[in-house]
Amino acid sequence: MSLVDSNLLQDKIILVTGASRGIGRAIARAAATAGACVILNYHGREAGIKSLINELKKLNKRALAVRADVSNSKDVKKMFSIIKKRFGRLDVLVNNAGIRRDSLLMNTPEKDWDDILDVNLKGTFLCMKEAVKLMLLSGGRIINITSIVGTNGNRGQAAYSASKAGIVGLTKSAAKELGSIGITVNAIAPGLIDTDMVANLTSEQRAKLIKNIPHGRAGTPDEVALTAVFLASEMAAYVNGQIIGVDGGMVM
Repeated sequence: MSLVDSNLLQDKIILVTGASRGIGRAIARAAATAGACVILNYHGREAGIKSLINELKKLNKRALAVRADVSNSKDVKKMFSIIKKRFGRLDVLVNNAGIRRDSLLMNTPEKDWDDILDVNLKGTFLCMKEAVKLMLLSGGRIINITSIVGTNGNRGQAAYSASKAGIVGLTKSAAKELGSIGITVNAIAPGLIDTDMVANLTSEQRAKLIKNIPHGRAGTPDEVALTAVFLASEMAAYVNGQIIGVDGGMVM
């Protein structure tokens, strides 16, 4: 993927959580292409992170991998301690790490509910809390990845929708709280994006979803990534508290 300006994020220090695959991987690659030094957070997909590191090194891009479970406060504090020691600051946080386990409300195990809320919502909160400490003096950008189901809901995704709706509220509240100290907080709400999280859809399910998209197709992780690069850049200096849909017009 090529960007209009390869220096758009020159020398920015950017943390992307859940960077081993899908949207997180695309955002990390796009940020590095735009000149940033990218910290790649991962938890269980080491092979994916290693291949991304090798890919970026071949392109002479700067990247550092840090393993941490974003739902664990000790892991998160350790990760941000590494960032502070290595770089002394953080310019951009992209909260992308997330999990999804679909089931009807009455069939949703309590553990699935807890796990989804812990990773998707609590993980976002924990990383934001630590990131703000590194952004207090020089400001920064926080970009949260939510979903169109966070505002519209979806059958069989009660827990996932609740976690993403929580991110919407967290984003707006934090934007009002942090804007006065130079930290913007925005969210991206992807629609149907071609990642392995939707790979298990049947052809009938996929066709039904695409029928509701004016563009007539699913989006790509790179298309979400370009929006993240925009929000991380100086072009978005006056954008705060917004939920930006990247869904081909699926929701409007």
